[in-house]
Amino acid sequence: MQNNARLGIILMIATTFVFAVQDGISRHLAGNYNVLMIVMIRYWFFAAFVIAVAARKEGSVRAAAATRQPLLQITRGTLLALEICVMVAGFVQLGLVESHAIFACYPLLIAAFSGPVLGEQVGWRRWVAIGIGFVGVLVILQPGITVFAPAAVIPLAAALMFALYGLLTRYAARKDGTATSFFWTGTTGAVVMTVAGVWYWEPMTGTDWQWMAALCVTGATGHWLLIRCYEVAEASAVQPFAYLQLVFASVIGIFLLGETLRPNVALGAAIVVGAGLFTLWRSRTKRAPKTKLSPL
Repeated sequence: MQNNARLGIILMIATTFVFAVQDGISRHLAGNYNVLMIVMIRYWFFAAFVIAVAARKEGSVRAAAATRQPLLQITRGTLLALEICVMVAGFVQLGLVESHAIFACYPLLIAAFSGPVLGEQVGWRRWVAIGIGFVGVLVILQPGITVFAPAAVIPLAAALMFALYGLLTRYAARKDGTATSFFWTGTTGAVVMTVAGVWYWEPMTGTDWQWMAALCVTGATGHWLLIRCYEVAEASAVQPFAYLQLVFASVIGIFLLGETLRPNVALGAAIVVGAGLFTLWRSRTKRAPKTKLSPL
């Protein structure tokens, strides 16, 4: 473990860019093929990558798979696989821009549920930030001003699922190492998606197989960059830059996929991101040693 914040920030920016490209490719493929099939093929490659990385870190596949909480690990892996399916469906229904704008509220959901799920203390400042963040979500959705689009619930559900996955990951970390959790994430997801997606197999064109290969490569590359990022820098130092995925995805959606950025979406996303950054800052301040600030 190193402590190179500058390198960590660079790696996090690269990670968000690669994941945004991955989302753009997912949006393209899911517009032409069944979402379950696309995610299934993506998970096959991801599982192979996960097994290789975990085995290298732990010395063997058996060591990487060793866990005292298999049910929790299976639940985590299943939840992430389902969340990806839901989010990709959101890309198709709403586009990258609005889906990511709504999904950006997931750190606020993690902060809100960290108390009842993990027993962490959440003070009034972070509760205010959480409330302001959800005002931002309402600005994006515009309930009562325009006809509420049922499709807007899709990325909101994905954010809730990803927040729960994040909390379960933190809970699993109390007994299992990163390599073990990573192993179960990939392998469980591959099994679940194969069971669900094999029934929806359909032939793909040669060009789309190339896009599928690019999707698999970007997925593995993004996760490798993320792992490397957390190896060289503290999570609290690089996590604020994860919001750049919203920026990169919006650029791809607008300039490559022909989407538009409505003023209320831009304003709402800014409110959500600002509230999320504040919760991250307060969390980092709370963990600082010998702090004189009142606990949250």
